[in-house]
Amino acid sequence: MELLISLIAGAAGGNLAGGLLKNLNQGPLINSISGLVGGGLGGSILGMLGAAPDAAAAAGGLDIGSIIGQVAGGGVGGGVVLAVVGMLKNMMGK
Repeated sequence: MELLISLIAGAAGGNLAGGLLKNLNQGPLINSISGLVGGGLGGSILGMLGAAPDAAAAAGGLDIGSIIGQVAGGGVGGGVVLAVVGMLKNMMGK
């Protein structure tokens, strides 16, 4: 369930970043795909770093703290991957 939350948050984060950073916007499909990848990576990295607030969340519990952490990690990860993809595409286009 945590991965699903991270993926959804990543897609939202990718589209939000694309909307805010017009020069990196790749369109809704690429923004969403980049966000999904970044959300999965962001959520996984936070899990590996032990960012879970307590033992129940670390064991896969769905308390509000772990959900907020997954949303934040997924959203930020999605935005970061979209920014990297956008910069690479802009560099290749020149």
